[in-house]
Amino acid sequence: QVQLVESGGGLVQAGGSLRLTCAASGLPFSSLGMGWFRQAPGKEREFVSAITWTGGSKDYSVSVKGRFTISRDNAKNTVFLQMNNLKPEDTAVYYCAARGGSWPNSRRAYDYGHWGQGTQVTVSS
Repeated sequence: QVQLVESGGGLVQAGGSLRLTCAASGLPFSSLGMGWFRQAPGKEREFVSAITWTGGSKDYSVSVKGRFTISRDNAKNTVFLQMNNLKPEDTAVYYCAARGGSWPNSRRAYDYGHWGQGTQVTVSS
């Protein structure tokens, strides 16, 4: 059973930065593709970023590309999302997700079988 625990969310002013961390346990982390999704109030959950199990391929949504950076440390079973130049529209609950196997990155939430509890990110204008 994979467990994912997000941390690093909070309140920040527009233009500021936050670094989200997702710690994984329960399965060999190096075998997991990882993703970040977010959900704002009244909106559907949307893809933010993904990274393959090797870290060799990364994907970003158009809305965050150039501002967010995903990375992973397989030795520490951790994936990160560095968020720079935050905007009020980035306000949401951010979820870490995992999928097993050496698949290419996916932007589809249903491809991920494991989810964290989420961490709130609030960006004030």
